[in-house]
Amino acid sequence: MKEKRHFGKEDQAMERYRRIFVIVMDSLGAGEMEDSPAFGDVGVNTLGHISQSVEQFHIPNLQKLGMANLTPLKQVEPVERTLGYYGKLNERSKGKDTMTGHWEMMGLEVKQPFRTFTETGFPPELIRELEERTGHPVIGNKSASGTEILDELAEEEIATGHMIVYTSADSVLQICGNEETFGLEELYRCCEIAREITLKDEWRVGRVIARPYVGKKKGEFRRTSNRHDYALKPIGRTALDALKDAGMDVISVGKIKDIFDGEGITEAHKSKSSVHGMEQTIAIAQKEFHGLCFVNLVDFDALWGHRRDPAGYAAEIERFDVNLGKLLRLLREDDLLIITADHGNDPTYTGTDHTREKVPFLAYSPSMKGYGELPERDTFAAIGATAADNFGVKMPEGTIGTSVLRELR
Repeated sequence: MKEKRHFGKEDQAMERYRRIFVIVMDSLGAGEMEDSPAFGDVGVNTLGHISQSVEQFHIPNLQKLGMANLTPLKQVEPVERTLGYYGKLNERSKGKDTMTGHWEMMGLEVKQPFRTFTETGFPPELIRELEERTGHPVIGNKSASGTEILDELAEEEIATGHMIVYTSADSVLQICGNEETFGLEELYRCCEIAREITLKDEWRVGRVIARPYVGKKKGEFRRTSNRHDYALKPIGRTALDALKDAGMDVISVGKIKDIFDGEGITEAHKSKSSVHGMEQTIAIAQKEFHGLCFVNLVDFDALWGHRRDPAGYAAEIERFDVNLGKLLRLLREDDLLIITADHGNDPTYTGTDHTREKVPFLAYSPSMKGYGELPERDTFAAIGATAADNFGVKMPEGTIGTSVLRELR
């Protein structure tokens, strides 16, 4: 990538920013990586193809930050003088899933991909053990969308007490439970058993997810916000652990706490939606803290990417942009905002899987004098390394990534 940086006055080297906000627009990829074809992804570009698929795409705040400079957008022009810096990050880990992407951001290279069971469902041996230990016969056991599986099987589950188990293109085992008939506590108990079973190497699943819902008949079923993720613990210590151990605040919004299984988190906020997640982030920005606020906004991925709905995805980005404008007005001179993604999910591509893509890296602070394009990085881990560098914290042994702090002027 050609470098087009314009430097201002040299900033203080140590703890330039008191607060860092990292916002993950879950699945907003920005174009094919060199090894994308090896993952079955040819010509993918989540952001670019969303723009091509809709007539209107109004994202003035993202435009100012350089989002349209990353890949051609039909309706949005690139800007010559961005508010801050923009660039792309490549994924070094062997995967294209949520946990792999987030773990790499905070310094971990995942060399062994998580198991997926999209084509065949879970093995009979796994299902048999799950049934014996939970006391519930399993129905489903296939890859499906969360809403479709409820319309198909929820009435049977309510009538019989059977347990809906399904998967997706991700490395995930999901269990549905009606809050009134199955019960939240019973659902969580069954998921804890599933988590223990799937720790085995031959069934190594990234996440087990409790999917509670309400309603009594087809057409009325609705998933609730009492979802709970049971993730694997990270394969090593991350930037989050280093920051926490150094006395920094590490505030999570959305499913960040679940992705890291609570490791390195000092305060957690559960979100009902991506809009709600941004509202929570705006509220946090109005309070005092010292450290990192790490935000995941999942609806881009869960509601629109997997369902191959580019118009819905575009509208979600527009809603994000409105709240981004509110957040930008609240940022202080010693705040740093980073906007990125964890993988792609091109809603115009075949199938329903994530797509292997480069991701955006947008960085802004009101104190910045410089602006422009940063060189492409070979890992998402530049994010965690930059946060640690800013606070003068040493990254844990075995982590990857190099800070870009000194390039943000």
